[in-house]
Amino acid sequence: MTTLAQKIDALLPQTQCTQCGYDGCMPYAEAIANLGAAINRCPPGGDAGIDAIAALLGQPITPLDPSCGSHLPHRVAVIDEAACIGCAKCLKPCPTDAIIGANKFMHAVIASLCTGCELCIPPCPVDCITMVIDEQFSSPVDAMLARERFRFHNFRIVRDARERSEGLAAKERAALHG
Repeated sequence: MTTLAQKIDALLPQTQCTQCGYDGCMPYAEAIANLGAAINRCPPGGDAGIDAIAALLGQPITPLDPSCGSHLPHRVAVIDEAACIGCAKCLKPCPTDAIIGANKFMHAVIASLCTGCELCIPPCPVDCITMVIDEQFSSPVDAMLARERFRFHNFRIVRDARERSEGLAAKERAALHG
């Protein structure tokens, strides 16, 4: 059975941008469903998103809360290859792992996976990331892909931390017994 929060989440654009003040689309959807949070805090969803959530909940339509930002056409990150120093600081905040590269190597963005969240921009020490309009990212299939990539991103982070912790524990055991 689909919960109300899941129904609301399905209407959100899955940018995971946190502009709404929550840690992603599902936490925002849960806040709307369970805590009565305002339905007008998603700039990427714009008026269409507000209208859809209002219809689902039987609430009046309200304008986008300007304190959250403004609705813009979908944009994707582009990394200036000449300026990128390979610091890898943009990799971790990307909620869909759309940025590829390795430490000390130039990074690139897979545009079809970029949700336009802009979370990669603040950690970049050389300001080599810009946003450009992307007309291709607007179908529900893309939002579903973004949601699944975000879930895997979170799973991968937890898995990698667990594996690092287990590896360190194994080394400590070996050092004590070796």
